[in-house]
Amino acid sequence: MTWSPGTAGLDSRTVPAVPSRLASATATLVTIGALSLSVVIALTMLSIKVAMAMPLPT
Repeated sequence: MTWSPGTAGLDSRTVPAVPSRLASATATLVTIGALSLSVVIALTMLSIKVAMAMPLPT
């Protein structure tokens, strides 16, 4: 049995896996998600500090 190139396996053409606009949009969404997560964490930490500073009701 002889092997002939191009019949099986990867093709020799190079095609970008992801268009640049899609990659840019994905990076933007990930950045926005990370920023909003950090804001939520900061607000949570601030509210915990405020709650700990308040006297307990008796």
